Amino acid sequence: MRSLRSGFSLASALTGLATLGALLAGATAPARAADAPLRDLAAAKGKIIGSAVNPAKLTGTYGDIAGREFNSVTPDNAMKWESVEPSRGTFNWAPADQVVAFATAHGQQVRGHTLVWHSQNPGWLANGTWTPAQLSTVLQDHITAEVGRYKGRIAAWDVVNEAFNEDGTYRSSIWSNGLGQDYIANALTWARAADPGAKLYINDYNVEGVNAKSTALYNLVRSLKERGVPIDGVGLQAHLILGQVPSSLQQNIQRFADLGVDVAITELDVRMQLPSTAAKLTQQAADYKAVMDACVAVSRCTGVTVWGFTDSDSWVPDVFDGYGAATPYDESFTPKPAYRALAGSLGGGTTEPPGDGCTAVYSVVNQWNSGFTGQVRISCSGGALSSWRAGWTFGAGQRITQSWNANCTQSGTAVTCSNASYNGTVPDGSSVTFGFNGSWSGSNPVPVVTLS
Repeated sequence: MRSLRSGFSLASALTGLATLGALLAGATAPARAADAPLRDLAAAKGKIIGSAVNPAKLTGTYGDIAGREFNSVTPDNAMKWESVEPSRGTFNWAPADQVVAFATAHGQQVRGHTLVWHSQNPGWLANGTWTPAQLSTVLQDHITAEVGRYKGRIAAWDVVNEAFNEDGTYRSSIWSNGLGQDYIANALTWARAADPGAKLYINDYNVEGVNAKSTALYNLVRSLKERGVPIDGVGLQAHLILGQVPSSLQQNIQRFADLGVDVAITELDVRMQLPSTAAKLTQQAADYKAVMDACVAVSRCTGVTVWGFTDSDSWVPDVFDGYGAATPYDESFTPKPAYRALAGSLGGGTTEPPGDGCTAVYSVVNQWNSGFTGQVRISCSGGALSSWRAGWTFGAGQRITQSWNANCTQSGTAVTCSNASYNGTVPDGSSVTFGFNGSWSGSNPVPVVTLS
């Protein structure tokens, strides 16, 4: 997590490095991943557990977790209009195809996101001058092309995204201004024609509890059902603030379900004001659990999708100044208490796994002009490990060039090291050490290691 990065500059002094490890506090191991992946726990309850994913990152540790833990994936941006149709009639399917291929290879569903939105539209569309007839044709052509391309491969589409203002009035957009409110019914109808088997949703934010905005959405869905317009579900985005899960969440899910539609939590994250603390992470875990509990309690709630599973991939810090740490995994891909809370809500074990008494300490043992040798010592006292993985985030562009006694990989600033075949077992009262060479420039701050 961003808040767990620790600064300790060595640029001005190279002496005393042998004792540096004694100056650094170890990082107590957090909850490790559940014994069963989240997707297995969710499937046992007939639910979806999904994540938004970046197609460019679906390799290495990121891809491993995305494939192992989730039974559904949503492209973060790859299916939005500006990505798919950057110029009229010219399509770029490659990133979206990557996500669909990944899902197919990993036995996952795909949630298509999104066909009709006021944002992230290409310039030719947003800045064009259109008659209602022309704009209607443009919209129908786009929906037909995109939904048709993935016919039979997309479980559900967020057809219309964010149609309402906070007070329940319709949002001013190219669609509502140019076509009137029936753009929603038309978009759903065209999507159904392009793929009769896909579930069709309307998706919005700040509609998780009973309020003016969610009531407007409720009234729209009821009207569409009465008119015979194809509508299968409602997506509640759930971009939440720490400690602010609406008390009426389950009631709200149920009232939509009572209309005869499915409900999905489509973009869950719980942001906190940085720095992160143990108390905030505990509250965050309770918030994640409250959302999943509400979904599990309503049979027509299909499941929960998190909007990115790792803090290194979260949109929150770029949009909400001073906030972050919003997802179930930290930036080093270590599961946070929120992960275990999701597992517990889905019926997984809630007790901490063996190894809770184990810590990891990072130290620099030698340093020269452009390089350094580092080591991590994993020690157990009151716990034990049968296998281990240590992770950290470099704060100044350092790169690992070689490692020993561990299998180390680096993706951007995030480093993950797992045990070798001969040193995975760390009994109570024992320790193991692994080392690495790396490069640095300017400064070499010491990170905090998380152990899983």
